[in-house]
Amino acid sequence: MNINLTAIFEKSPHGYIGYIEELPGANTQGETLEETKENLVEAVQLVLETNRQLTEDENKGKEIIKETFGVLSA
Repeated sequence: MNINLTAIFEKSPHGYIGYIEELPGANTQGETLEETKENLVEAVQLVLETNRQLTEDENKGKEIIKETFGVLSA
């Protein structure tokens, strides 16, 4: 499964800000465009890990079916 995410980068007085259009909360900043891109990869990972943990906490004690749905490819 390949899912395309859209990174948006905006020049600011202090460098760049970046975010993923399709993933609220995945945003970052950096002094250079390259640093901002690297930081954005980490931001996406953190958002996904946090969402996974929140969902696991919400589902404690519930009868659920959990299975792998797909893999994002870079």
